[in-house]
Amino acid sequence: MKLASGVASLRTLIGADVRIKVVDVGANPIDGDPPYADLLRGGIAEVVGFDPDPESLRRLNARKSAAETYLPFAIGDGRRHVLHVCQAPGMTSLLAPDPRVLGLFHGFPDWGKVVATEPIDTMRLDDITETAGLDLLKIDIQGGELMVFRNAEARLAEALVIQTEVEFLPLYVDQPLFGDIDLFLRARGFVFHRFFPLVSRVVAPMLRDNDIYAGLSQSVWADALFLRDFTRPERLSSRQILAMAAILHDCYGSYDLVMHLLAHHDTRHATTLAPSYLAGLQGGAGGGA
Repeated sequence: MKLASGVASLRTLIGADVRIKVVDVGANPIDGDPPYADLLRGGIAEVVGFDPDPESLRRLNARKSAAETYLPFAIGDGRRHVLHVCQAPGMTSLLAPDPRVLGLFHGFPDWGKVVATEPIDTMRLDDITETAGLDLLKIDIQGGELMVFRNAEARLAEALVIQTEVEFLPLYVDQPLFGDIDLFLRARGFVFHRFFPLVSRVVAPMLRDNDIYAGLSQSVWADALFLRDFTRPERLSSRQILAMAAILHDCYGSYDLVMHLLAHHDTRHATTLAPSYLAGLQGGAGGGA
């Protein structure tokens, strides 16, 4: 199958109109547009985001649309913790950086240097009413992801897609790794989909092309996508099928899985979404139900 260039949104391709609720834990805009940006631009997403850093929150609120709400809460287990403020803001964490592991890679000993510590109160996702009814949960809080999941059982029961940062080496002391998160989410009805993306770094003392950001053999971290178990589509409502399809198409380009979901919807409702979708991907006219 050859895809048309500039693939349109799912709503444009098949005419399905479904609203998506996004919860973004650690919504700091330092990495550019979030993966759900096209959902926002298409007018089908509502976003509730969290960032306890005042400057990050100011930037988020300065550029937000009417469909976005950002709150100054640190998300965790509802208890007070110590925030380790690092020289590189992207490494600030509730966990203490591990110098032994950071020292294996260029740049990390400086980026992970703790410049201050401060007490911070956390809140559980399950206790925040604004997060109810979420479809997509995006989370990036430098090692605290499993703590959030353990205190968000009600929200996980609603979620269709989870994008979470995972590590393969403990950059922080006692940090849960990819395998821990995978086991926890699988026990709650999710399956691993893919990495988005997978990041490697050169192990010191070798330096590749004089670039401390270069990768080589060691995978260090990734954003991992977990999905509500699509091998059991009979457990998904029709609305959930269309919402998951919209997220996977507009955010992640998982076109094959989208077509699989739409084909199940067609079987259930005698619609023709899957062939309309395929025609749209190949450059034909988008259709309806």
